[in-house]
Amino acid sequence: MSWGTELWDQFDNLEKHTQWGIDILEKYIKFVKERTEIELSYAKQLRNLSKKYQPKKNSKEEEEYKYTACKAFLSTLNEMNDYAGQHEVISENMTSQITVDLMRYVQELKQERKSNFHDGRKAQQHIETCWKQLESSKRRFERDCKEADRAQQYFEKMDADINVTKADVEKARQQAQLRHQMAEDSKADYSSILQRFNQEQWEYYHTHIPNIFQKIQEMEERRIVRIGESMKTYAEVDRQVIPIIGKCLDGIVKAAESIDQKNDSQLVVEAYKSGFEPPGDIEFEDYTQPMKRTVSENSLSSSKEGKAELKFGGKSRGKLWPFIKKNKLMSLLTSPHQPPPPPPASASPSAVPNGPQSPKQQKEPLSHRFNEFMTSKPKIHCFRSLKRGGATPEDFSNLPPEQRRKKLQQKVDDLNKEIQKEMDQRDAITKMKDVYLKNPQMGDPASLDHKLAEATQNIEKLRLETHKFEAWLAEVEGRLPARSEQARRQSGMYDGQTHQTVTNCAQDRESSPDGSYTEEQSQESELKVLAADFDDEFDDEEPLPAIGTCKALYTFEGQNEGTISVVEGEMLSVIEEDKGDGWTRIRRSEDEEGYVPTSYVEVYLDKNAKGAKTYI
Repeated sequence: MSWGTELWDQFDNLEKHTQWGIDILEKYIKFVKERTEIELSYAKQLRNLSKKYQPKKNSKEEEEYKYTACKAFLSTLNEMNDYAGQHEVISENMTSQITVDLMRYVQELKQERKSNFHDGRKAQQHIETCWKQLESSKRRFERDCKEADRAQQYFEKMDADINVTKADVEKARQQAQLRHQMAEDSKADYSSILQRFNQEQWEYYHTHIPNIFQKIQEMEERRIVRIGESMKTYAEVDRQVIPIIGKCLDGIVKAAESIDQKNDSQLVVEAYKSGFEPPGDIEFEDYTQPMKRTVSENSLSSSKEGKAELKFGGKSRGKLWPFIKKNKLMSLLTSPHQPPPPPPASASPSAVPNGPQSPKQQKEPLSHRFNEFMTSKPKIHCFRSLKRGGATPEDFSNLPPEQRRKKLQQKVDDLNKEIQKEMDQRDAITKMKDVYLKNPQMGDPASLDHKLAEATQNIEKLRLETHKFEAWLAEVEGRLPARSEQARRQSGMYDGQTHQTVTNCAQDRESSPDGSYTEEQSQESELKVLAADFDDEFDDEEPLPAIGTCKALYTFEGQNEGTISVVEGEMLSVIEEDKGDGWTRIRRSEDEEGYVPTSYVEVYLDKNAKGAKTYI
């Protein structure tokens, strides 16, 4: 089968067909190109998805990934990232092995097609020129034959006419002979041209056209083979990444199988275990005997034995009263029950650094405080004041024993790492000094003495810090109750470990600045430790905006937690008005704020505030 013999007269149709073949190839190239764009877009979206759900560094989410389920999810995200990479490989391979190759081949194909059809048109033009010459010689021969026939007839007519002179007859005879000679010449020329045309026509239909059409056929068949090979490459590119994608999926399955619910449950215990025993039964209070209420060692009383049951906080979440809502707790912890100190009576404020001591109020019965605790309204802003008014103790004594032990252990590990880092730095400086001693031209050894001494001093400081935390850790580990004697050790351990810190924290706003302490304040301080549960809820809050300014009328030395010292005549910013408890919250700088007695300052509120009150 050959296009040259079978389709010798279909030049135009072959030209259209080959153009259609090129269009099909370009359409396939466009298809592959769009597929590569889809793969890239899909890979990008998968990477963005994986990145979106990755845990943020130094955040609470990062701590959650210690659980096996979270670790499995993190492994899934990483595998999806690798999965996206394989789709990028598909796009790259299709682009390099199919798109680029076919685009180059299309250009070559167009050039070859153009050349073949140019040769075909040239052969067509040549045979058409030969045909025109044949037609011209044929018409000339026909015309000369007719002219010769008319000349012969004219000569015979003149020869038969007796009235015509002999000279006219001779002239007619010569003219007839001339026409006959011209006809003979035209006949010979026509015959020669006809033979040459037949030869050219045979060569055109049996040699030139078949050769040209054969080249076009081969070109078209190569195009068909090439597009088939490209389709195979298209499938192979996908097939090549299937094993790697399978490994990614196997990694996801392996991560899912690594989830251990028992281990996660144990991690929850380790994260939130307080180390305390549940409270015992509350004994019956006999109200038939006035002012005599008997309470058990584990009840809510002001006695020191009962305090251990209330001293729980931090992040243990194991509260004694789980039915008490947080907003009611906040209201109780932040409502003051003692007035601030009055302004100094003398002209010199320095004579009374903290003002006269505020009188102690009469102790309220515990049931009254508990009723107020249960019925008070929520004041979320008070927790902000509570949190910023105090700081976390260095020995983490505000935490339950188990959580405190973990924090101290973590602190010791961090300090040991810092010590090792400083020691490595000291060793490096020592080696450099030795090099300078051996090669003075490289540097002055004395210039490193200061750095060496500084590194040694830092190591000593860190070691002292480490010993301090190790002592606290040993104390906690020694006091942590065993499973069999936990109830016996709980009360004594908690009194000795957290009593001082909790007492200081409780005097943020309730106690007077002179440091007086009552049994009622002790109860409030014990409950106030619960505010640490809400620390995480306010970590990202912005500082309170200033609502005005104030001028210190007297010097006040804030020695209690939550208060701030001011000097007479000092100008400060007001961030919270007096809520009726006699204390005003002020700020000296972004990180230094606290409460001062309202009577010690003169407040100037901004115009936008609710009225411009002045306290003198």
